[in-house]
Amino acid sequence: MTTPIKFDKVSIVIPVYNEQESLPELMKRIVAVCKHLDSDYEILLVDDGSTDTSTTLLTIAAETPGSHFIAVLLNRNYGQHSAIMAGFSHVTGDLVITLDADLQNPPEEIPRLIQVAAQGYDVVGTVRQNRQDSCFRRWASRVINAFIQRTTGKEMGDYGCMLRAYRRHIIDTMLHCQERSTFIPILANTFARNTIEIPVMHEERAFGHSKYSLIKLINLMYDLVTCLTTTPLRILSVIGSVIALLGFAFSLLLITLRLCLGSHWAAEGVFMLFAVLFIFIGAQFIGMGLLGEYISRIYNDVRARPRYFVERVISQNLVSSEQETQ
Repeated sequence: MTTPIKFDKVSIVIPVYNEQESLPELMKRIVAVCKHLDSDYEILLVDDGSTDTSTTLLTIAAETPGSHFIAVLLNRNYGQHSAIMAGFSHVTGDLVITLDADLQNPPEEIPRLIQVAAQGYDVVGTVRQNRQDSCFRRWASRVINAFIQRTTGKEMGDYGCMLRAYRRHIIDTMLHCQERSTFIPILANTFARNTIEIPVMHEERAFGHSKYSLIKLINLMYDLVTCLTTTPLRILSVIGSVIALLGFAFSLLLITLRLCLGSHWAAEGVFMLFAVLFIFIGAQFIGMGLLGEYISRIYNDVRARPRYFVERVISQNLVSSEQETQ
């Protein structure tokens, strides 16, 4: 039997974007949980360019004497995963846990993640039980999870749940990756040797509303498609070859029918030709769109602009006006 690992310090990273209603309850509950941990702990709250009073609440929490909170303030909104990476760059613990700020995943699940990670797992994922999201969100999540599993070969059932635990060497490896668009659960599983998922509770959102609109979900799907694999390009090549063969066969059929049935029949089939033409045009536009996604990703990586810009870090050990890019 494997001897459980003792973690000296646990770091909790929470991205925050316009969560002024939920922050007081979140901070109260997470402190109550962490006080009972056997390890030292720190709580990094990453402000992802909030436009409400979230920044003020984080600053006050980090400046309170004896506080375990660290406020990492970004200069604008970069997205959830970039904000988490900004938090990763400031953690000091040997186990890192990520958590959303909306309280749909209860902070009270954190001790279970630590206990499971202590058994030697590099990544501890979670599966939301009795999800309280809308039918559309649950359907979209199933589609995305199925796509990720098929593409990566990693049998994890819920990549959308951000309540996860990572060993420190996984975090350090991810920080060395240079791609601009990052989907953290997939990137972590790429480097993890031992992974596991555990069921966790899922609560209805009590404050505000989800930050993932339909457009953002579509953008997420495109990011996943283009950052995971080049398989879509290969599929397009196969589909293009099949369509070309079918088009050639169909043209032979039309020529044969014209010779057998006369020109009158061929004139009446002109709309069928237009329909086939539109199919070809649609397939070409899909292919060009996917190629454009890959080219734009190459363009962004070549420019090598920062993934995020840290405007200020506030903690009891370091109160600074530090400006940092990564």
